[in-house]
Amino acid sequence: MRPVMKSAALMLVCLLTAASAAPAFAEEAKASAKPDLAKGQLTSTNVCGACHTADGSRGSPANPILQGQHPEYLAKQLAEFKAGKRANAIMQGMSATLSEADMKNVAAFYASKEAKPGFAKNKDLVALGEKIYRGGIADRSIPACAGCHSPSGAGIPAQYPRLAGQHADYTEAQLIAFRGGVRKNSLPMTGVAAKLNDKEIKAVSDYIAGLH
Repeated sequence: MRPVMKSAALMLVCLLTAASAAPAFAEEAKASAKPDLAKGQLTSTNVCGACHTADGSRGSPANPILQGQHPEYLAKQLAEFKAGKRANAIMQGMSATLSEADMKNVAAFYASKEAKPGFAKNKDLVALGEKIYRGGIADRSIPACAGCHSPSGAGIPAQYPRLAGQHADYTEAQLIAFRGGVRKNSLPMTGVAAKLNDKEIKAVSDYIAGLH
């Protein structure tokens, strides 16, 4: 091959290689981009604040406390609301306006806040709730909540949400939704909730509210 042709061929190979690598580099750069907390705060104030308060703190017991929650978990839930994988008419409408970047930004904003401790209200059920949370119910093959959500309720980032201090009313509603097949975006939780009766759900939900 003549030197000129050889150089041209080499240049063509380089150009093709660069072209094929460009999308991968772009995706990597996109994935590694750090969330913008200022933009997340803006979304929280303008979109989420009416139900979750401006900083995701202890608002209405019917709505979850978002402060200190794992950002990966929050972003996943928002994406699943938007896609219809998790049913909630209000949240589906709110998430429909958010881009993937918006979700990551607002999730990071809430995660950057330290959640205030909660407390259990029903002293008569606390012992039962603690038993279920820490040890499960062996004779009915109900696993301990602590196995996935940790003994302290801190959860496991990107896999299982933080539960410590969460509103008992909200946790109870979610367990009932899992049990009834209304909430379908976690097969493990559907299986666990299906085996719990109303008293057990109320007990473990109240115990979780007091976890620190």
